[in-house]
Amino acid sequence: MAKRRWSLIAAISSLALVLSACTGSSLPSGPIEGGPQPSADAAIAAELQPFYTQTVEWSACAEPDILCADIEVPADWSNPSGERLKLAIAYRKADNETALGSVIFNPGGPGSSGVNWLKDSATQIGTTNLRANFNLVGFDPRGVGASEPKITCLDAKNTDEFLYSDSKFGIGTEQDIAATRAGIKEFTDACLANTGPNLRFVDTASAAKDLDVIRAVFGEEKINYLGFSYGTFLGTMYAELFPGRVGSMVLDGAIDPTVTEDAQNISQLVGFDRALKNYLTSCLESQDCPFTGSLQNAEKQIQQLLLRIEKKPLTTESERDLTIWSAITGIIMPLYGQSWWPTLTDAFADAMRGDGTILLALADTYNDRLEDGSYGSNMLEANIAISCMDGRQSADEKSVAAQNKLALQTSSTFGRYWQFGALTCEQWPFPVAERPSEFAAKGSAPILVIGTTGDPATPYEQAVALANDVLENAQLVTFNGEGHTAYGLESKCINRTVDNYFIKNVVPSEDPDCS
Repeated sequence: MAKRRWSLIAAISSLALVLSACTGSSLPSGPIEGGPQPSADAAIAAELQPFYTQTVEWSACAEPDILCADIEVPADWSNPSGERLKLAIAYRKADNETALGSVIFNPGGPGSSGVNWLKDSATQIGTTNLRANFNLVGFDPRGVGASEPKITCLDAKNTDEFLYSDSKFGIGTEQDIAATRAGIKEFTDACLANTGPNLRFVDTASAAKDLDVIRAVFGEEKINYLGFSYGTFLGTMYAELFPGRVGSMVLDGAIDPTVTEDAQNISQLVGFDRALKNYLTSCLESQDCPFTGSLQNAEKQIQQLLLRIEKKPLTTESERDLTIWSAITGIIMPLYGQSWWPTLTDAFADAMRGDGTILLALADTYNDRLEDGSYGSNMLEANIAISCMDGRQSADEKSVAAQNKLALQTSSTFGRYWQFGALTCEQWPFPVAERPSEFAAKGSAPILVIGTTGDPATPYEQAVALANDVLENAQLVTFNGEGHTAYGLESKCINRTVDNYFIKNVVPSEDPDCS
C-alpha cells in the first residue's frame, strides 16, 4: 500500500477546549450523585424530543470525580426514526460548590476524543478560574473514540504501511501517483467495510446537531462552548444552525469555513512554511543550531536533507527506518508549539548525522502510534472520514496541476510534499454532506475568536476573517506568538480575556492584542 501525501491529512490536528454560559444549571441526581440530567424544551420538534429528554445513566470512569455516559442521537438527522448512534460523553464538576454552568469543549482534529481529554488531562483544560466556576463536558463526536459505531479502517500493520512506507517510484511520477491512488482506494474500501453505511453520517453538520442534544442533556438553555482548531469549525457550524442557543462561545485557532478546500490546503502550507522560518530564525541565534549561514541557507540545508532521505531512508535505533513521509511528519509535529523547538533542533542535528530516531519518534507522537506498534486512537481514520464528508479539493487533472504548481511556489521546503492532496477524498464512497451556504450566525450572542499570529495549522488570517467578515457578532482576540491555539497556556492576557468573558460575561470593547 502506498503512503498518502502529507497534505492529504495535513494540519487541522490540534489541542483544544470549551465554552461557557451565564445561566446556572441545576444538576438533579442520576445513578451517580451529581450526574446531570436533561430538561424538556418545547421548541424541539416532537420526533426529536426523545433524544433531547433521554435519561442518562452516569458512572464513575476516572479520577478525580469524572463521570461518563453514553447518549443516543439519530444516525441520519433527516430520518430521526431510523438507526441510532451512541455518543460517549464525560463530565467533571466545577471546583466551586456552585457552578455557573457547564462548558462543553472540543479539542480539535477532526477526530480528537474529548472524553479522553477530560479523563486524562482535566487540569490542563482552560484555566484554574474556568475549572473553578464551570463544569467541564467532553464528548467523542460521532465515529470518534468511544462513540459507536467507531470509524475503523486498517489494522495496525497496514496503517504503518499507509503512513510510513517509502515512496518507491519517485515523488510525483506517474507510477507514484498510481501507487498513491491504489493505497487510498485500499484505505477507503477498508473504512466502508469495517465501519458500515453509517460512515456517510460523520459530517460536521450532523455533529453540530448532536452538540445541541448534549447541551440539552446537561440542562443548559444555551450552550457554553470552547472549541480549538477543528473545534472552531464545529462551533461555527453550531452557531449557524442554532444562533439563538449560543450563550458563550470561544473559538481558538480558528478556521474560516468559507475558504474552499483548495485554498485551505495552501493556507496551511503557508502557515507551516512560516512556522519553519520562525523556528529557523530562532535556531540560528543559538549555539547548538545544526544549521549555518542565512535563513535561506538553512532552508536549503533542510531541503538537501529531505532529498537524501527520499533516496535513502535513515536508520534509527529501532528496526524501523525514517522514510521521507515520516520525516515530513516528524518536522511538522514540533512546529505546533514553540516548546517543541529544542526537540526539533536535536532531531535535525541527529538526522544530519544519519540518525532518524528522534524524527521518527516525533512522527509516532503525531500519529498516536504506541511503542508496541498499536495506535492509541482512531484519529487518522476519523480525520480523513470527517474531512471527506465536509468538503473536497478539486481532483480533475487541470485543478490538481494548478494546486501542485501553487504548492511549489508557496514553499520551497514543504511544497514538494504538499502536492496531490486532492487524491485523499477523490475515491470516497459518499458525496459531500449538505451544509449551510453561509456562517454568519445571525442573531447569536457575541462570539470570541482567538487567533495566534504564528499559528501553523490554522493561520492567523483565518481568525481575522472569521471574526471580521464571516460571523455577524464576533470579537477578535490576537495572540502575538507561536504555536497552535492560545487559551489556557502562558499568555496571562489571553487567559484573563477569556475568563472574564466566560465568568463575568465581559466582551472586549476592542480587539485585544496579547503577548
